[in-house]
Amino acid sequence: MQHGPAVRRRKLGAELRALRAGAALTSGEAARLVGWHQSKVSRIETGASGVKPADVRLLLDAYGVTDSQLRELLLVLASSDDGGGRHHWWHAYRGVLPPTYRDFISLESQASAMRTLETSVVPGLLQTPEYAREVTRAAVDGLDDERLDALVEVRLARQDVLRAAPPLALSAVLDEAVLRREVGGPGVMARQLARLVESARLPQVRLQVLPFAAGAHIGVTGPFVIFSFSRTSDLNVVVLDHLTSSLYLERKEDVEVYSEAFNALRIHALSPEDSLEYIAGIGDGA
Repeated sequence: MQHGPAVRRRKLGAELRALRAGAALTSGEAARLVGWHQSKVSRIETGASGVKPADVRLLLDAYGVTDSQLRELLLVLASSDDGGGRHHWWHAYRGVLPPTYRDFISLESQASAMRTLETSVVPGLLQTPEYAREVTRAAVDGLDDERLDALVEVRLARQDVLRAAPPLALSAVLDEAVLRREVGGPGVMARQLARLVESARLPQVRLQVLPFAAGAHIGVTGPFVIFSFSRTSDLNVVVLDHLTSSLYLERKEDVEVYSEAFNALRIHALSPEDSLEYIAGIGDGA
């Protein structure tokens, strides 16, 4: 039986494999310590099979892992979104959410930091309800009102991560097109820009604008999101959105490439202070 979204299973398996190696144990030796067959350990480490939180505790004890925060992070990754383990709020919406979106929300809810490049629309965590509704309606063709309402509710519920204790640290670079594209009419856009200015003043939010004057930049290939976890970079993941699916890049080399790209974008973008003034100026003219 598989427990939890595929991305979380793979990330958890990779971390457990690293911890086993750090304890100088083979998979067979680890299996004997906890009373399992070696194949079960291998399936868990490759992400082919999920693992319950209770079994993660057994492995962590066997590997001598005492770091309480790391243990908690791995136990959260092991929790299922299908009723087993910790209950997640998006469980109520699983009938309208595709698996890749549930994966995304799961990572977002557990990450300590999120870095995102947006080239077309305002980041979901910073959208107003009316802006979110217009974007969702445009992105998903043929939605009836009930399904549209549910997807907007999910978008707004995701924003709670910015008010959590501790909150998600959000660093966003916005192409100027995000600010200039009129979504839902002048009134909707003016209120959305005002929300961005308000959000940019939060200590956990860092917004930077890439003005058109910056010319071509490394982000022209498209938007991306990098999720980071405070206790270990081995769990970091890059998400690339496509029209019908999302691509998750988990290799350390890929994460490093996108991290370097994001750093380059921040250098070319306006400073947070100048960006706030820039957004406010566009809002005043909206």
